[in-house]
Amino acid sequence: MDWTKKQISILSIVAITSFMGSFLISSVNIALPAIEKSFGLSAVKLSWVITSFLLATAMFLLPVGRWGDLTGIRRVFKTGVIIFTISSIICGFSTSGFWLILFRFIQGIGAAFSSTTGPAILVSAFSPQHRGRVLGMSVSAVYLGLAFGPFVGGMITQHIGWRSIFFISSALGILTILLAFRFLGKDPAYDSENKKMNLTGTAFYMIGLVALVYGSSVIPAITGWLLMGGGLLTLAVFWRIESRSPLPVLETRLFTGNRLFAFSNLAALINYSATFAIVFLLSLYLQKIQGLSPQNAGIILVA
Repeated sequence: MDWTKKQISILSIVAITSFMGSFLISSVNIALPAIEKSFGLSAVKLSWVITSFLLATAMFLLPVGRWGDLTGIRRVFKTGVIIFTISSIICGFSTSGFWLILFRFIQGIGAAFSSTTGPAILVSAFSPQHRGRVLGMSVSAVYLGLAFGPFVGGMITQHIGWRSIFFISSALGILTILLAFRFLGKDPAYDSENKKMNLTGTAFYMIGLVALVYGSSVIPAITGWLLMGGGLLTLAVFWRIESRSPLPVLETRLFTGNRLFAFSNLAALINYSATFAIVFLLSLYLQKIQGLSPQNAGIILVA
């Protein structure tokens, strides 16, 4: 490989951030029974320790991508890593379930900032013949984090406590911040033309997601059904706005004009929905019902 030191450093920075987010998701899953014991959370509130992170990430992925185009992808990436790292530290010091869920949400915002702009940074740093390889390495880091998370998270939870998961993640975050400011450099000057955000579409998108996800967590209460219905309606309005907007947050033509793209995303949605639900339930089942230690439960989930 004829990559420069700077290119290798950029790949390492993006790969570490990819690893951090997925590692934290899977390791916190295995720590849920310990978190429940610390704060006395119900099953629904406990699920929000995971859901708040994922919801925030989903809410901010689209608008942050547009913001990165307007202000500079490197600046947004660095901001995301800083937010992620600070919120990880605060999560480790949380004194109640409310504060943990709140800062997990903020942590998810940071993850959205870095995960949206990371691939774009790689594309800008490498020539076309190397882009497929480096993007594949970045995606591999995501799955390494998912694979290592249950086992390592179980060991950490059992021997030094669940809070240490966040402290270790924050240590990786600090390392990434130092590397990012050393090697990423500054963004080039951007043209002022079309420097606009589709705020209306962004608002409908975020409100619709929150209503849909929160509503699903309080079913079968009538409030839950109303929120889910309202969320779906709001997202339908968002789709209509985006299909007519000259500067859409979501390019709807990618779905309507490319069946392969649309069905690939649908398959990914079904896959991840089923996978995350199973891992969440298995973590509780193995430790609360079967009485396994976090470490042994993590080994089973990895297997």
